[in-house]
Amino acid sequence: MLLEYFYDEKLAHASYLVGCQETRKAIVIDPMRNIDPYIESCKRRGYEIAGAFETHIHADFVSGIRELHEHGAELYLSDEGDIDCKYQNINHLNVRLVQDKDMIYIGTLKFTVIHTPGHTPESISILLTDISDSNDIPIGIFTGDFVFVNDIGRSDIMESITGLSDYSETCARQMYSSLQKLKELPDYLQIWPAHGAGSACGRDLGDIPSTTVGYEKRLNWAFKIEEEKDFLFTLHEYNTELPNYFTNIKLVNKVGQKLLKHVHCIREYTASHEIEELVESGAQVIDTRDTHCYSLGHIKGTINVPFNRSFCNWIGWLINYSRPVYVLVEDIKVLESIKIALYSVGVDNLKGYALNRKVIYNNHKLITYNSITPKQAKKLIDTQDAYILDVRSFSEREKSHIIQSHHIMLGNLPSRIKELEFNEPVIVQCATGIRSGIAVSILLANGIENVYNLSGGLSQWEKDLSNVT
Repeated sequence: MLLEYFYDEKLAHASYLVGCQETRKAIVIDPMRNIDPYIESCKRRGYEIAGAFETHIHADFVSGIRELHEHGAELYLSDEGDIDCKYQNINHLNVRLVQDKDMIYIGTLKFTVIHTPGHTPESISILLTDISDSNDIPIGIFTGDFVFVNDIGRSDIMESITGLSDYSETCARQMYSSLQKLKELPDYLQIWPAHGAGSACGRDLGDIPSTTVGYEKRLNWAFKIEEEKDFLFTLHEYNTELPNYFTNIKLVNKVGQKLLKHVHCIREYTASHEIEELVESGAQVIDTRDTHCYSLGHIKGTINVPFNRSFCNWIGWLINYSRPVYVLVEDIKVLESIKIALYSVGVDNLKGYALNRKVIYNNHKLITYNSITPKQAKKLIDTQDAYILDVRSFSEREKSHIIQSHHIMLGNLPSRIKELEFNEPVIVQCATGIRSGIAVSILLANGIENVYNLSGGLSQWEKDLSNVT
């Protein structure tokens, strides 16, 4: 049996290629939109992709199921849940809708569907058994966004997307029941989840790729709570801010993704004045350099979202999906990676790019901003009544925060920018200085110019001053 693990760190998304060695046929579990890695792996190993399973309609990344269908794969999609949870526009596709206890065979591999609602009503898990040599002992289970390492999936997504009250409580009760079902499985059974640490589909996911039922019974907080009422209370307290782009991506995956071959080619811009004109026209221009480089000089009105592990998350939170997007990049190779990342969160209206060496490095009209140490910040607070803006998550702020600070989570800053009217200096703060750098760029782009980034964030503030609550 072939079992290959694929991990996109910018989405914290795990997908799997499972193949039968006898028939040389394989299926993909929860495929990402860029299917090239699966195609290349199968070509190298001599396998054919016969099918693709999806554990639920994803909300955090655009699925690759239709891309795989274009390459001849049969799709296995959940038929569980109510009308809000049904796939649309699939009648013309080679699709098998599956329900609880259904079985799919790929050579000597048996995939058994288990309905495990909670994260979403249609969520399924897939039990894998290699039945060669008359063996009917399962090896592991693909849990999608149901169970993670040390965590479980959040249950508030559907209420936020549909606007239906009490949907979160319904999903939470379903999650509790699904966990009882999983507890009945043998301890040795491996668990292969769809996400790792950093995913917004849970709160405190572990960073190792897999786990076992027995391990989660011992260490996962959700398995330790016996009573349903206690579980519901804890899960409600447990949820964090829900990314606003989840609604858009959930809809895209529900009604059908655009094939990448239909996403238009993008244009190169070679002069800084062209970028300035794009900004003035209302376009969204993303500078993908790190926060330090951006602070030393950038084109006025651009937004700084560093191309790092959190790139997809903050792009999804911060951009307007209905407006064109342009990116400033270091080189063509990086551009290709950025395109894949943007397409993975549904940013299909990427219209153009520019290389930094052409529009940044020889540009004498760049804007700068200053970083400030905690001691310098404290002096500004004491002498000029500076305004401290904390852009971390609500859960981070609950643990500790600077006493004088005000809070707007970074992802909500564009929609709340009009609430802020400053005469005094603004000091923006996060945990380490990276998210606050993004926030500084948003403030600058909106005409708030007397702004500083707190160097080292709250971590450095606590070391230098300890003035937190």
